Amino acid sequence: MLGTIVNTGCIIVGTLVGTLFKKGLGEKYTGALFNAMGLASLALGANSFVANMPKSEFPVLFILSLAIGGLIGTALDLDGRVKRALAKRGGDSFAKGLISACLLYCIGTFSIVGPVLSALQGDNTFLYTNSTLDLVTSTVFATTYGIGMILAAPILFCWQGAIYLAATLASSSPIFQGTLVNELAIVGGVLIIASGLSILNIKDCKTLNYIPALLVPIVWFLVRGLIPGC
Repeated sequence: MLGTIVNTGCIIVGTLVGTLFKKGLGEKYTGALFNAMGLASLALGANSFVANMPKSEFPVLFILSLAIGGLIGTALDLDGRVKRALAKRGGDSFAKGLISACLLYCIGTFSIVGPVLSALQGDNTFLYTNSTLDLVTSTVFATTYGIGMILAAPILFCWQGAIYLAATLASSSPIFQGTLVNELAIVGGVLIIASGLSILNIKDCKTLNYIPALLVPIVWFLVRGLIPGC
């Protein structure tokens, strides 16, 4: 868990530093940072997708995941419920910023693979690398959206902690073998791209409605592991 603790701490520090700089920025510079975050989201999402797609054993799984997950999320109105709850606390801009930050911090290759490697091999390299990236990213997010972005820190801790715990308890399970992590990173990459489109005001994809898509590869691998010969 050391890597996750460091990662969480970096987000807290970055948010505090960014909040200090926010006071001296005008609307023109804030707009420039909005665009920077949107472009960064597109780049990071595309990188996650392109890097992991060639490793996939089931190239159409991410399509099924997005379709099924999107239907479930839309039926539950996840995006609307979360945005309305956050908007009551800090406005629409705050809601958009926190959702985008959480997606960037949590739904990436380093943040998914890192806790697994930490639990199974005691290797925190991925998490330390992710910590460095999140330190910079959280600073920019806070400069743009304010101190409220610090709420992403406990969300990241719970996310990575849950993955770490699952990997520890099921270290010999087939679910952590094969390409499960790759499939999650592919779906996650698409979600980050969708977040970037929203930040840039190109298209509101209602990204949170697609969060259940991350569960589809897990269910697929669980079912596949229970069927002999698969």
